[in-house]
Amino acid sequence: MRGEPLSGTWPLAPSGTTGWLREMCGDGLTGFMPPPMPDAAWVLNAMYERDLEAVGVTTGGGIGRAGHPGPGWRRLRWAELARRTGDPVVPPGVLPCFRCFPSVRKDGSWPLGIIPPTEGSLDRETWTRLVGVLAEFSPAGPDTPCFAYYNPLTLGAEDFDNLHVRAGRLGDAGFLYDHSEADFSPANLWAEDRSWCLCTDYDLWATKVAGPPALIEALLNDFEIEAVRLPWSP
Repeated sequence: MRGEPLSGTWPLAPSGTTGWLREMCGDGLTGFMPPPMPDAAWVLNAMYERDLEAVGVTTGGGIGRAGHPGPGWRRLRWAELARRTGDPVVPPGVLPCFRCFPSVRKDGSWPLGIIPPTEGSLDRETWTRLVGVLAEFSPAGPDTPCFAYYNPLTLGAEDFDNLHVRAGRLGDAGFLYDHSEADFSPANLWAEDRSWCLCTDYDLWATKVAGPPALIEALLNDFEIEAVRLPWSP
């Protein structure tokens, strides 16, 4: 699947397909951020931790696609790090981003034993699980018709006028993650019937999922996905 062209499973769709998002959300340069539809939650990108005897720091996470780093690393949930440090999971009035966990960072750098979340893309494991949950709450399960939008920043910022939208089925969303022209998961993915919509903003460490209350509650209670409500960003 990695590196395969999308033309077969996710052919290009008319850029006007995003018209309803533009009307509702405004400019989609970094992603169309939907309001509650009628509910919403934030799915947090994964971070990882391992025990290290060496003392040092790393400058921080990268941008784009990511996944489990391999043997010796375990997923560090945001809630666990918040309990350990006393920092909130997400500071009030802030969206999930590099401003989170200020007490962990020294002069803007993270400890060597922690890999912070990446910006602008869901990690592979969270993407796969999220697609599975969406299928459970979609009208036709994995056969649900969907649209995916890649913002220009994820495609090298070479064409800001041509919105890159693709049409396909939810069950083939794995191909979207490995799009050879973008090192990111899509900025937006939504069901054709607009029953749900997600946005992964280019500058954030999380994905907002808007949809029916049952879907949002499922995400908040999922054992693999870590999701939170942000009252200041409903």
